[in-house]
Amino acid sequence: MPELPEVETVRRGLQPVLEGARLVRVEARRPDLRFPFPEKFSERLTGKTITALGRRAKYLTMYLEGGPVLICHLGMSGSFRIETSDSNAVPGAFHHERPKSSAHDHVVFHVISAGGSRSRVIFNDPRRFGFMLFSEGVPDTHPMLAGLGVEPTGNALDGVLLASLLKGRRSPLKAALLDQRLIAGLGNIYVSEALWRAGLSPLREAGTIAKPGKNAKAQSERLAEAIRSVIADAITAGGSSLRDYVQTDGSLGYFQHSFAVYDREGEPCAKPGCSSHIERVVQSGRSTFFCRTCQV
Repeated sequence: MPELPEVETVRRGLQPVLEGARLVRVEARRPDLRFPFPEKFSERLTGKTITALGRRAKYLTMYLEGGPVLICHLGMSGSFRIETSDSNAVPGAFHHERPKSSAHDHVVFHVISAGGSRSRVIFNDPRRFGFMLFSEGVPDTHPMLAGLGVEPTGNALDGVLLASLLKGRRSPLKAALLDQRLIAGLGNIYVSEALWRAGLSPLREAGTIAKPGKNAKAQSERLAEAIRSVIADAITAGGSSLRDYVQTDGSLGYFQHSFAVYDREGEPCAKPGCSSHIERVVQSGRSTFFCRTCQV
């Protein structure tokens, strides 16, 4: 499933085309994705101007003049592509072939920019785990977004806040970091990478980095910095480049080429001076990759 950096990359790719543009026609080519489309989905969108394109955790938010707000989730295999009058081709170099069948083009937004140029923004989703829903008020109050934790970007997530979130928690550290009620948008890939950068074991009890004392304080600060930096690096690189994820121009991100532990079972640890290898264990049904020597 696309994680926060992938969704942010999509938002940034769509922003120049959609913000300030008018939706002249919206095609919903089936009645549902993961959930049924809202009642009068196309009618309520048609003719509206998009005032802003945002993101909350792994959700895209499209703000429309006069409302409502459209909340979009990419699911497992959802992606957007942009087609202009100049070309219907999707540019980009593919590490994995993206689905090209128009049978999976489920929603088409026909837009006219403020400058008068016409484009089509197409949502393609072979597995149909994505969805599009309306929020009639502030998106954060919608059931899909209500209760989400702090964003792992910017300086809001520091050692003090992280320690307060994890205090007293006896679950494994990795499981706690994946709890969207604590930190919103973190997923399996980037939690594994952040824990390696911070030198902390995914198996240790989460509350251990929230105990009194200088050692725990240093650990919480180190982990907060690692989370922020791994997310920032992934956004800069354009996402994780997993099989079903593509940027809006059709190309795949390249952050996977700098993964230190994720999907590197059996390979040497990349930390200078470490002679150990990356291991894989299963936690709550998900693969965890880590170095047992470097991460304690």
